[in-house]
Amino acid sequence: MTALSAPGRLLAVLAAFDHGHPALSLTDISRRAGLSLTTAHRLVAALAEWGALERDADGVYHVGLRLWEIAALAPRGLALRQTALPYLEDLYEATHENVQLAVRDGSEVVYTEWIAGRSSVGVRIQVGAHWPLHATGVGLALLAHTQPAFQETYCAGPLVSYTPYTITDPVRLRRTLAEVRRTGVAVSNRQVTDDALSVAAPVRGTDGSVVAAVSLVVPQADAQVPALIPAVRLAARGISRALGWHPTPRPEPHA
Repeated sequence: MTALSAPGRLLAVLAAFDHGHPALSLTDISRRAGLSLTTAHRLVAALAEWGALERDADGVYHVGLRLWEIAALAPRGLALRQTALPYLEDLYEATHENVQLAVRDGSEVVYTEWIAGRSSVGVRIQVGAHWPLHATGVGLALLAHTQPAFQETYCAGPLVSYTPYTITDPVRLRRTLAEVRRTGVAVSNRQVTDDALSVAAPVRGTDGSVVAAVSLVVPQADAQVPALIPAVRLAARGISRALGWHPTPRPEPHA
């Protein structure tokens, strides 16, 4: 195994924390980061002094506020969330269903905002959670607008399955992505849980490229997809305009 560089060891300490492990002892950090206890102790002390980690009264470490302050500067993080929030709140008020905002991180979708609806059906995410692109509505909306070469590599798999309805066939996934581009919306039906359906639409940045996706997650049994699509499209268009996107006007037909 190649020895980690000094920056790599620091990053390994931070990467030891995730949604399943938000609080770790020094021994836990050492084990999860693959570092000796002595090295882990030295790096944790430096990170805690800087504010990246915080130690509670029981000697357990948590991610520090200093990292949140730095992360807030990310244009696809807090800044995007602040711009999108009024439109997400409008979408919630119009539907009272689960509203989500997400961005792409490599082959995964990362949720940057979530407003809980009257039903928690099908919701297995929280802010900061990662899911494969093909298994969610927001993921399909994002994947459909990536570069063709990336799409082809992704479709070639492996495609993890969560329910019998998860798209795991490359041909079907390519066909689904083409439909997303044609209609401007993505519908994910029972792909993560067998009781939920999501409708998503892409959010565009100033140059027209897709930078995020917004979605509704509703109970599958009584989902009224045709009624949900306009609401999701409207929210996505509103966020896009707030980010500086201006749709190209269609040419006037000749008389």
